[in-house]
Formats: sequence, C-alpha cells, structure tokens
Amino acid sequence: MSNADAPYSELAGKRAFVTGGAHGIGRAISAALIKRGVQVAIADLDLAAAQTSAAEIGALAVEVDVRERESVEKAFVEASAALGGCEILIANAGVSTMRRALDLTDEDWDFNFAVNARGIFLTNQIVARHFVAQGAGCIVNTASLAAKVGAPLLAHYSASKFAVLGWTQALARELAPKGIRVNAVCPGFVKTGMQSREVEWESTLRGLSPEQVVAEYIAQTPLGRLELPEDVADVVVFLCSDQARFMTGQGVNVTGGVYMT
Repeated sequence: MSNADAPYSELAGKRAFVTGGAHGIGRAISAALIKRGVQVAIADLDLAAAQTSAAEIGALAVEVDVRERESVEKAFVEASAALGGCEILIANAGVSTMRRALDLTDEDWDFNFAVNARGIFLTNQIVARHFVAQGAGCIVNTASLAAKVGAPLLAHYSASKFAVLGWTQALARELAPKGIRVNAVCPGFVKTGMQSREVEWESTLRGLSPEQVVAEYIAQTPLGRLELPEDVADVVVFLCSDQARFMTGQGVNVTGGVYMT
C-alpha cells in the first residue's frame, strides 16, 4: 500500500486549530491529527501547558480565552498565519463544576455556559467565516454523554452541552450549502484530569470513595473500562476525513455503549 492509499492520507498537509488542546482529549486529538500529517495549532488558556504539549507532539502553541471574541480572533489569526491557513477546527475547550442542582450558584451556571456554550459559538462563528470565504472547511465540536442524557450533579454542565448539540445541528444546516461540515463527538467517562476532579467532587457529594465512583462508571459502560482520550481522538480524525464526507450535524456517541441512541 502506498502512502497515498493509507487511511486518512487526504488529511496530510491540512491545518487545524484545536482549542483546549494542551491536555486530555484535546491533546490526544492534536497528536492523532499530527500523526496523519496535519499541521496543528494548540490553542489553550494555559499557554505554558500548550507550549509543553506542542513541543512534545510537534504542534504550534497559541494562547486563547474562548469566552472572549477578541481573544479567539487574535489566536486564530496568529495560528492561521503561522500555519499558512486552516481547514479544520476542533472546538474542544470545556470546563465542569459539580453541585446538586438546587445548590448551584449563578457563578457555576455562568462559568460552564461561558466556556462550553459561548466558547463553541465564538470559535465556530469566527473560524466558519474564514471557511465560508475559502469555500471549504470542517468543524468538530466536543459535546458529551451529558449532552444526550441529563447528568445528576452536572445539570448546568449538561445544559451547556445540550446547547452545543443544538448549535452544531443548526450550524450544520446553514453551512452545508457552502460545503462545510459540522459535527460533534459525545465522549463518555473519559480518563482525564477533568474526570479526576469530578471523581473527587462526586465522592464527596455522594459519600462514596473515589474508587467506588470509578467502579460505577465502569459498571455503566458495556465495553467494561474507562474511556481513553485516544478513543475520542480516533473518531474525530474520522469525522475530519473524506470517509465522513456525507456526515454533518451529527452528535457521534463515543461512550463504550453507555448511550446507544
């Protein structure tokens, strides 16, 4: 098999802008794209962490606060100039906090929506304008299992991720005539730093040990293990490729069977 016939060979030479790329799922996506010959700009609020990850996997690092339009515009312009263009957006930046719904504060609600929903809106809109002007592009947003099923103790987070799916579907319909595909991935119980924090919060709120919480996650997963960031990354690569050329507006479950509809 020649390199030209290798899976995803059409991605080689393309340029990607990945938000929240310094850690976890975003870092795994960045590494998976680079493996297929994509040039990647890791955009993250934590510039030092972005620079460390970028140096390790061969990416570019830029600083971004996805809550702020000016910051997203500046980061995207800087990344595009350095890479010589952009054909792929991975809008992955996200946050979580955990509290019972009746105990949620305004700050909890606003923080989750500012990053998870507003951040997707700003990043998608700014980059999609560039894609429309050039007549091509691909967007993949990171949603969540909690975008399909309301998650106890994460009501505000679930609401923000449901918003990501609604936005993804509507934007996909608007941009389809322009030849731009917009999809989302919905990961399940992914073993990341974010999950480690959530496990500690949940164990405290429910009076369980962290080990018991993790055991429950695994018990809910038919494939019988915690998800890895690479499990999500491989699906994202597929969605960016020509093999997903007739897919748009989808919220693709990558949950190990936790959710199957």
